Amino acid sequence: MDSAAFIPLQGAPLPTARAAADTTDAEILRVAREFESMFLAEMLAPMFEALDTEGLGGGGMGERMFRPMLVERYAQSIAQAGGVGVADYIIAELNRMRADAQPSQENGDGADR
Repeated sequence: MDSAAFIPLQGAPLPTARAAADTTDAEILRVAREFESMFLAEMLAPMFEALDTEGLGGGGMGERMFRPMLVERYAQSIAQAGGVGVADYIIAELNRMRADAQPSQENGDGADR
């Protein structure tokens, strides 16, 4: 994707670089990757539904049962390999929300310190 063609949503947090695991809470990283994996699975599923069922796994009930699992594994692999950037935005937003939720350090007179 050409960065000049990328137009961010108004008010969306923009990560300045790929989110580093050492600067991000492990739970936030896990949740962000899991969400990106689910997003990718939803995007990949229609592509695999259009495939001829006789080719990939031989067709039949078994393939209809296991194809969604295959798509899910593909999505997890893509997300673990860096994904498409969705996780970076989620990490940036969750970190922003966590920072906003922190109580400010105020003195007795109401001034921030």
